[in-house]
Amino acid sequence: MSQVFLVGAGPGGRDYLTLRAVDVLAKAEVVLYDDLVDPQLLALAPQNALRLDVGKRAGQPSLDQTEISALLLFHARAGSRVVRLKSGDSFIFGRAVEELEALSLAGFDFEVVPGISTALAAPLLAGIPLTDKAWSQHFCVLSAHQAESLPWRALAQIDTLVILMGTRNLSTIAKHLMDCGRPPAMPVAVIYWAGRPEQRTIVGTLETIAQQVVQETGPAVIVIGPVVRHREKFLWFDRRPLFGRRILVTRAVEQATEFSLALRSLGAEVLEMPALEVTAPTSWEALDRAIAEIRAYSWLILTSANGVVAFFERLKFHGLDLRALADVRVAVVGPKTAKVAAEFGLRPDFMPKSYVADALLAEFPECEKLLGARILFVRVESGGREVITQQLIAWGALVDEVAGYRSECPKNTDPDCLAALRAGQIDCVTFASTKTVHNFVQLLTGEQITSLLKGVSIASIGPQTSKACFEHFGRVDIEATEYTLEGLQSAIVKQFSRHQPD
Repeated sequence: MSQVFLVGAGPGGRDYLTLRAVDVLAKAEVVLYDDLVDPQLLALAPQNALRLDVGKRAGQPSLDQTEISALLLFHARAGSRVVRLKSGDSFIFGRAVEELEALSLAGFDFEVVPGISTALAAPLLAGIPLTDKAWSQHFCVLSAHQAESLPWRALAQIDTLVILMGTRNLSTIAKHLMDCGRPPAMPVAVIYWAGRPEQRTIVGTLETIAQQVVQETGPAVIVIGPVVRHREKFLWFDRRPLFGRRILVTRAVEQATEFSLALRSLGAEVLEMPALEVTAPTSWEALDRAIAEIRAYSWLILTSANGVVAFFERLKFHGLDLRALADVRVAVVGPKTAKVAAEFGLRPDFMPKSYVADALLAEFPECEKLLGARILFVRVESGGREVITQQLIAWGALVDEVAGYRSECPKNTDPDCLAALRAGQIDCVTFASTKTVHNFVQLLTGEQITSLLKGVSIASIGPQTSKACFEHFGRVDIEATEYTLEGLQSAIVKQFSRHQPD
């Protein structure tokens, strides 16, 4: 049986989706989405899902409602799991009725997943309560798409008006309300791109607001009433430390985006540029041999999350689990590596206080007892961390360095990231490893990197990464004092809190 879901996407990114919406998108086979849906949300659908843009754009070629309904029916008849994704809440000026009627007439079952309406979310995100004991006993939500046909005399009696699709008719709206007795000094707020990093709010009065927004573009929610005065006290969205900043995060392909999500929660707009591709090693032979002799090792050293995943997946391949490490002590570098290890049920025996190779060696326990001890060091195929192996050998240990994974530079540059760099729209670019620095440069072969990064802050996770940045860019503007992604986040916040955007 076909499964069709009408999903409200809320006002912005995934932070404002319901849990049910996330679950439905994760299982979608076809996604039909509107123009105002945040592009981030499309990434929540499976990689092989068909994504169809059916948005309506004023003054531009687009599908009409009949064609959209026909597409919905076509994919439903094909037996696909179909998600119809609409901005805000589908039942508030979302033209959901036509589509549901078409499904119903054709005999298809459907589920409607509520979304947070922009009419309610935009004022909240702008610091404007829609109700107030003194100023707003009631509010009304309306569309001003056909402003002349609205009952303005009745509307002028309502404490707070929330108007969608009204910016083109703002002067008409203001005139009608003033003609019906609303004072020219009545506060008005126009909130553009609510819930997005580019959200901006313009505050004026019925007398001035139309002229104030004449140069502005984008979807907007208009709030009219005394409650707009609360914005000065309750403003919070715009005050987040990275609000208005555009940050380019270089990362591994398919890597978890916790870092990006953390930056977004602080107000940044984040673009992710894959600069590292993690794949299987050229050969599993060395790791397989080590796993076969795993009980002979005194220590297992893991210096990256990728190494942890590679080791445990290969362990599973051989029908083994954590019990194989019963007599093996494990050392990791950094809380991220420890966190991934914990997901496999492993609690490391040793993690240095500082998250660099030098600290691993300086704090390594009972190094005087390593004479003749066998140590397994799982690392990237291309090598690195030679200082660890050299020192362990100097202490008398027998070290087996084995490749658990391979890291390569992706073949193509993300076009959106490159366009943003060329347009000077990036405030900061982040690097969490030396490999991402080298690969970033390789991806931009043929570009004038100095010119692309002019005015862009370069942020590094630690000394080794900074060394690579100096090699290629001649500078580092931000360096984490704690060599973790959390430390890098803190350093970026500290830097930009000193220089607020205009």
